[in-house]
Amino acid sequence: MATWQQFANEAPELAAHVRSRFEAHKTHVLATLRRDGAPRVSGSEVEFIGPDLMFGSMPDAMKAADLRRDGRCAIHAHPGDGDAKVMGLAAEITGPAKAAFGSPPGVHDFRLDLTGAVLTYVDPATELLVIHHWHPGTGVKVTRRR
Repeated sequence: MATWQQFANEAPELAAHVRSRFEAHKTHVLATLRRDGAPRVSGSEVEFIGPDLMFGSMPDAMKAADLRRDGRCAIHAHPGDGDAKVMGLAAEITGPAKAAFGSPPGVHDFRLDLTGAVLTYVDPATELLVIHHWHPGTGVKVTRRR
């Protein structure tokens, strides 16, 4: 797993493009795992704070319960110029570290420890689907297909 900063250090161009997709809109789609293993999708906002990609949840939201039970998740940026996704393990910020966020009482703050990132788009010159994959320590792999 990696922090956002580690991703930016390993794959600066891809990280910049993925970040721009997340910063282009306020709300994105968070996918979590329900207790029975079925997927749950919810709206979520992300912030880049220091070396981390952070996101939150309203008090007592089901997505927070999902993440507390099983932190595996993915966040899909609002569609636009490229289809950006990040995946990893959400870690809830608690105790003294939480005070630094100034969140209202009951709000859940999470940091995403990244296991991967993907950027997908259609190349207008070739009309090929281009997929950039990144995983910590492996660099960026690019796949092109019709």
